[in-house]
Amino acid sequence: MLRLTNTCACALLALAALLGAPARAANNDPVVLVHGVLGFGPQSHPLGSFLYWGGYGDIAAHLAVYHGPHTVFTAQVGAIASNWDRAAELFAQIKGGCVDYGAHHVARYGYPGQQQKPAGKCWAADPAHNPRGYPLAFYPQWDGAHPIHMIGHSQGGTTIRALIQLLEHGSPDGDEGGGALYQGGKVGWVKSVVTISAPHDGTTLRDAVLDVLPNLRSPLRDILDNELAHWELAPDGAREFNRWALTSPSTYYFSVGTLATEAGAWCCNGTDRIIAPVQSTEFQYPRTDMIPYFKLFAGEWIVGALAQPGMGAYTQNAPGRVRIDSRWFPNDGVVNTVSMRAPAGHPVRDYDGTAVRGTWNFLGNYRGYDHFDVLNWPNPGPSADPIYERISDIIFGLE
Repeated sequence: MLRLTNTCACALLALAALLGAPARAANNDPVVLVHGVLGFGPQSHPLGSFLYWGGYGDIAAHLAVYHGPHTVFTAQVGAIASNWDRAAELFAQIKGGCVDYGAHHVARYGYPGQQQKPAGKCWAADPAHNPRGYPLAFYPQWDGAHPIHMIGHSQGGTTIRALIQLLEHGSPDGDEGGGALYQGGKVGWVKSVVTISAPHDGTTLRDAVLDVLPNLRSPLRDILDNELAHWELAPDGAREFNRWALTSPSTYYFSVGTLATEAGAWCCNGTDRIIAPVQSTEFQYPRTDMIPYFKLFAGEWIVGALAQPGMGAYTQNAPGRVRIDSRWFPNDGVVNTVSMRAPAGHPVRDYDGTAVRGTWNFLGNYRGYDHFDVLNWPNPGPSADPIYERISDIIFGLE
């Protein structure tokens, strides 16, 4: 009977291998999801049941059970804030303690009235000693022996890069008032990073919108005009950020690009012909399944403006600035696709099934996905589930 049982078990294992059943995970380190600009946490959207990561679905829950179980946390950081400030909030939220933006940093770069240690932004590392009733930190044991995976969408990707830079190298200004994040030396705390639609080299959305005549106002313009010229979302600011936020040799990096525009054609290229009835083969135009609001900015012209180039045609070559040419035309409605591959000047390669530490392993551009299709927000675009399943297979297969 024992021989028969063993024989059956071996047959089942062989059948599973033939059918492509997943191998046992090489690691089961926790995952932290980091949202982009204007993002929100799982309990903070006015509609209640709508999630940043999944819309009316739940990407975190899907990752937790896909070939799981896995532990997946969803972070909430500043909706409109610099990568440094968001990184400080991430550190406290994961490790525990109160947010500390750094004394020197606040003095030099802080907004008017910004506090180094704002009241209330605290997480408890020990539930047994939490007299103020703070929310519990995600993973208080986080260190080099207990690393995490991090997945960031849009600015979430660059925020993660800032966090790793601070963990490993601390503040470039030295002591920031005693904060643990700014002491450096925390190498290997992040096993892998996956960035999705991230503006590593910035986005021309800001430049295109803010160059419009002053009488064209919109909520998007007001947001972008809120000192973002000094942040890392524009190409010039991203260039400076990339010189500081290095690619760590101890971490695996992966990037995913999204593309929701098409080259102009006289017909039949899947673009929105109401937005762009006349097209040039030199420029890019929004697909019909792009989220409607961003169609106004993604193509050759900004709709509603007078002869103002949109992201699909915007160029500039001013002295001292990042040169913007036709490589920047393809986009997902918010970020230029060329910017999503890797930070300019950092090592990058196309992923071939083998991950390499200390370099960007590019997972490819996903055509037909706009900036929010990739989050499974309600829209005619394709499901993003296969993207996250692929990411899961890769990161949990890392040794």
